[in-house]
Amino acid sequence: MLSVENITVEFGGFVLLNDISFVINKNERVALVGKNGAGKSTLLKIMAGKQMPTHGSIAYPKDISVGYLPQQMTLSDSRTVKAEASTAFEHLQKMERDLEKLHIQLAERTDYESQEYGQLIQRASDLQELLQLSGIHNFEAEVEKTLLGLGFSRSDFDRPTREFSGGWRMRIELAKLLLQNHDVLLLDEPTNHLDIESIQWLENFLVSHSTAVMLVSHDRAFLDKVTNRTIEIMLGNIHDYKVNYSKYVELRNERREQQLRAYENQQKQIKETEDFIERFRYKPTKSNQVQSRIKQLEKIEIIEVDEVDNSKLNLKFPPSPRSGSYPVIMENVSKKYGDHTVFSDVTLTIERGEKVAFVGKNGEGKSTLVKCIMNEISFDGKLQLGHNVKIGYFAQNQAQLLDENLTVFETIDYVAVGDIRTKIRDILGAFMFGGEASEKKVKVLSGGERARLAMIRLLLEPVNLLILDEPTNHLDMASKDVLKKAIREFDGTAIIVSHDRDFLDGIVSKVYEFGHGKVVEHLGGIYDFLNRKNIDNLQALELATPNSAQNVSEMNETTSAGKLSYQEQKERNRLTRKLEKEVADLESEIESIEKEIELLESQLSTQKGSSDTSLYYKHLKLNTKLDTLMQAWENKQNELNDFLNRT
Repeated sequence: MLSVENITVEFGGFVLLNDISFVINKNERVALVGKNGAGKSTLLKIMAGKQMPTHGSIAYPKDISVGYLPQQMTLSDSRTVKAEASTAFEHLQKMERDLEKLHIQLAERTDYESQEYGQLIQRASDLQELLQLSGIHNFEAEVEKTLLGLGFSRSDFDRPTREFSGGWRMRIELAKLLLQNHDVLLLDEPTNHLDIESIQWLENFLVSHSTAVMLVSHDRAFLDKVTNRTIEIMLGNIHDYKVNYSKYVELRNERREQQLRAYENQQKQIKETEDFIERFRYKPTKSNQVQSRIKQLEKIEIIEVDEVDNSKLNLKFPPSPRSGSYPVIMENVSKKYGDHTVFSDVTLTIERGEKVAFVGKNGEGKSTLVKCIMNEISFDGKLQLGHNVKIGYFAQNQAQLLDENLTVFETIDYVAVGDIRTKIRDILGAFMFGGEASEKKVKVLSGGERARLAMIRLLLEPVNLLILDEPTNHLDMASKDVLKKAIREFDGTAIIVSHDRDFLDGIVSKVYEFGHGKVVEHLGGIYDFLNRKNIDNLQALELATPNSAQNVSEMNETTSAGKLSYQEQKERNRLTRKLEKEVADLESEIESIEKEIELLESQLSTQKGSSDTSLYYKHLKLNTKLDTLMQAWENKQNELNDFLNRT
């Protein structure tokens, strides 16, 4: 389906990708993995036709369409959410407008016997059939389903896109890409702006659609759920495994161990042969054996061992100055935007040395509360920082705020002050920006490299309160592990906003759950929190809708007994009746149209009717209407079935 043929990419004498080739077949879902800066995003850009390689080419059939989601893109602000997502079907909407024009022409003309009139009917019929095959009558339902799956609510559909953050607008771009039904999808970090509920929906979408996919992601669980093949870029070369990520890690380690053992045995054999040759080289009685051994050595093909990229992020936070016993104290803190309450009556105390997690669905106020702590926005209530608190802050969008025209060294040199200036080179080296890498322009850095560069700011002066808002976005697996270790060893206080359960495990001792305008405190680590809620992952948390831990318990007890409250049962019955009536109304309308078509077809079967071109036009129009109604009935019936299954 898509063939990468001998691709080489060079930058100023440095070989990023070295003569790599592979083929992606139909229904394959490929994880593209490797360290940050290994060339993953570059390869996706080349495959999408957005960048040219130094050598090599990409080959695919002419009728294959390729969709590409980059990490960063220019976003449109001129439409509503639904209208912007619907642009995925612009070509179908144009065809529909063309068909309507043909219908108008047919209705206005009376030259039923003319050749031109017959040609118009044929064009209308062909266009109608093409639209039917393309699913034109279902596109609005598909748009809504996709937007809902990616976390939007129906109330968002008619809001202008400019009212949403960059992360939410990226979701719109992802929705458009998925709706375009491409044969090949190239996705660069698609989960970075998604909450866990939306990640699950995207997992199911990619698994259930017969589309070839290549994606870059640092989310282990997502890769394991979606992919069935793994291609690793290491030191410019690729290693291809027909398994998902976790199995690939096992096989890669086994493969290298086998190579090492075989290599060591071969080296031992070579050494013994060389020793024999050296010992008996000048003995005439052994000359035949010596010559035989020399020929053996010449024929040996040295076993190759896969190279390993040993460059590693070396992150260690400097010792933190001592702060007061309680770095953060809040009493009845609330935040509203107009009539919308983000959260209210938040009361919490974070002790010196504690490491806590803020978890919950996107839009529930985690980053907003962080901004309150940073005093970046106004709020109601009392929020007090402890004595001598020095904050180190890493925001979600910090990597995007870097000046793209500066070099890596200049970026840090401009903000460093005091004695730390003498250690800039050492710090850059610890973050894998040593040597020539420090002279790279920010604009050529990968997303992961930018995130590392932004994180260096946290090391420029000692802090005692780390606030990290989604710090693992764009970091590769190895860098995430190193950052986790550094935070665990940090002797200050830390607040971490994250959806990554594995990253939080072993770091935090307290969890604050954000949801429905409330913030609920849970003592213990992330798994203690999940076990206490009788769920095994954060995804289930985001699907739940209680306002407090007590309500969660009550809800679990109620649902486990198979009971609903009177009000819940009443609302369920009301919605069921409404959906059933809508289905029945559509069935009645379909029955009426079918009778009209039956009557019309009986007229067309007569000699007089068969020569009446206007009857053919009416028949075409009724069949179009019937197709639309049948699609609407099917969607409504599915909606009813889904509702009954959920409740």
